[in-house]
Amino acid sequence: MTVHLRNADISRRGFMIGAAGLTFAVASRLPVGPAQAAGKEAVLSPWVTISTDDTVAIMSPAAEMGQGSLTSLPLILAEELDADWSKVRIVVAPPNDALYKNPAFGFMYTAGSNAVTAYFKDLRRFGAQVRKVLLANAARHWNVPVEELATEPNAVVHAKSGRRLTYGEIAAFAEVPARAPEVAESELKRADQFRFIGKDVMRVELPQKVNGTAQYGIDVQVPGMLYGAILRGPVEGAAPDRIDDAKAKSIAGVVQIVALPYGVGVIAETPWAAFNAKEALKVAWTRTGKAWGFNSEKALNDFAAAARDMSQPAKLWGKEGDAVAALQSAATVVESEYRNDLVYHAQMEPLNAVAAVSPAGDACELWCGVQSKTIAVTVAADALKIAPDKIAYHDMLMGGGFGRQGHRDEEYVHDAVVLSNAVKRPVKMMWTREDDVHNGRFNPLSVHYLRAGFDAAGKLIAFHHRKACDEVTAFQDPVRYERSRGRDVISFVGIDAPYYAIPNRLGEAVPRESGLRTSSLRGISHLTNIFAIESFMDELAQKRGADPAAFRRDLVSGAPRALAIIDRVAHMADWGRKRDGSALGFAYMNYSGTQIALVAEASVDRRTGVVRVPNVWCALDPGIAVQPDNIVAQTESSIVYGLGFALFERITINDGAVQESNFYDYHVPRLNEIPQMFIEVLATDNHPTGVGQMATPLVAPAIANAVAELTGARLRETPMSPDRVKKALG
Repeated sequence: MTVHLRNADISRRGFMIGAAGLTFAVASRLPVGPAQAAGKEAVLSPWVTISTDDTVAIMSPAAEMGQGSLTSLPLILAEELDADWSKVRIVVAPPNDALYKNPAFGFMYTAGSNAVTAYFKDLRRFGAQVRKVLLANAARHWNVPVEELATEPNAVVHAKSGRRLTYGEIAAFAEVPARAPEVAESELKRADQFRFIGKDVMRVELPQKVNGTAQYGIDVQVPGMLYGAILRGPVEGAAPDRIDDAKAKSIAGVVQIVALPYGVGVIAETPWAAFNAKEALKVAWTRTGKAWGFNSEKALNDFAAAARDMSQPAKLWGKEGDAVAALQSAATVVESEYRNDLVYHAQMEPLNAVAAVSPAGDACELWCGVQSKTIAVTVAADALKIAPDKIAYHDMLMGGGFGRQGHRDEEYVHDAVVLSNAVKRPVKMMWTREDDVHNGRFNPLSVHYLRAGFDAAGKLIAFHHRKACDEVTAFQDPVRYERSRGRDVISFVGIDAPYYAIPNRLGEAVPRESGLRTSSLRGISHLTNIFAIESFMDELAQKRGADPAAFRRDLVSGAPRALAIIDRVAHMADWGRKRDGSALGFAYMNYSGTQIALVAEASVDRRTGVVRVPNVWCALDPGIAVQPDNIVAQTESSIVYGLGFALFERITINDGAVQESNFYDYHVPRLNEIPQMFIEVLATDNHPTGVGQMATPLVAPAIANAVAELTGARLRETPMSPDRVKKALG
């Protein structure tokens, strides 16, 4: 299959809104690549265009950053359309929130492993509606009842007469109704009728990635293009006070130095001229911004004191029963503390964007990979003080996102636009890896104080979790933060462990204001919350003298899917069998409906403090498995990402500034540190839920629980670095 990754130029004026929510075209045509040259097209909806050569073009609304949405979302629509996948051409949807918004967010935004689960129902309905239009046209053409017709891949058939029309043939005479036909739930395919969903289909962009022709933002070349770099303040909020750019200007190829409110930009004829000039700049910075003087090591102690201090202001996150009263009357109370350092996204493609501002500054072309293309367009338009429809956007593949390219301000897009505007020529703005680390937006520091109570019979009756950390949403997406009335999902969702049947639960957010640049990261709030919760669950099991897996089974005994996953991963890992020189650790969670459990095997070198993880077992139930093989691949990726968080990755701050620079002092997992992974997908006939990051939060607690089982020492801080391991071992 050949895939043409192109943007579509869609005029909203060319559509009428259908009663069922689908928009049908009445005056517009969608470009779908070279295949359309053979003949006429029938634009059956903003999501589907069928050409007379039998090509079916399907829009893909989500950003592709390695998770497979470019394939999975069109595949869902193609399933109900009964399209021939070999004839499908995928078109990247343009920035248009009205047509292509993610239903979970209300705008075009790819995050939270929710693309499939959010779009699933709508895409099935859209495909079924277009199929109905094709059937109606064929019935009218043959003058037969539509009930006598059926579809097979890319064709309508009339069994009684043996006649057959391809979709392309219907496109030549199709009449498109002004309103979308209604589709009842009963008219959608049953799971046993699926031809694509639940089957392993090659991801459409993989061949291009393998042969090197895939185009990422950093690959873009535009005639007449210059290169840009930005020296930003070392601390959020700092601004240039005095700039000495004499040495920078003397570097061959430097075109212009641009003073900015937040730094200094360099525009040059080559990338290295821009990078070298940036390094040659001498800038004195204002000490504006809250983070000056901030030290991450000291802050953890301050956060811990706030988490434990019940008089500190807290925001109620989740409550069931009365945990405080239950703890006061409990026969046994257990309390613990867990900590997490700052973590960098470490996406393989450093931030970049290409902008070409018109000579008059009244229009701009933009090439970039982002998690929200409509945000990128808004950022570019705001930078130039022009309307968003003056921005021509070209969507590019991303070399990893993990939340870093999903901020409301998208500063690297802004950088490219302002530098291009300064010279009125195309500018490719690139961050070096050092820029990416020094100016990173990190998963925040956090400290978790947990308490639990047992009654006299040994039943767990109370759970209280207080988490102290920055409110990430307030920084990353102020609009979303305001709409949620100050409820910070990115930092605090899940702290009350709502899936465990504990009669009295309380989750409290203890907001801090460090002034640091913070961000969502793969696993979002669960990355740190589950480390604390699942490590604590092992402590509670130990207190009860219970098997850790059995202890969790008791807490989810009313949830058959959860029990199935816990039992399956225990069987996979041969849970209960003692190992020689290693031990197993267990972790479970219900991640936004995805049932997932993980077992890690760990060994410890007591002399060096190095923790090794030779094997990991993981079982998950994501409901309907749209692409099973890709679910396994994403779970493997999630585990590797979680391993880095658990054992290696740490950003330290001194006087508000990042101390690390590159992968030589920011340790991401190496090949020789990757465990053997055994993954099973237990698909069920439930609405599909996320898979892209669900295993990541479970890795750290499973490792910590294994180490505790092996050594008796509890590791309470991530990363579980050798020095911390040795300290815990005494």
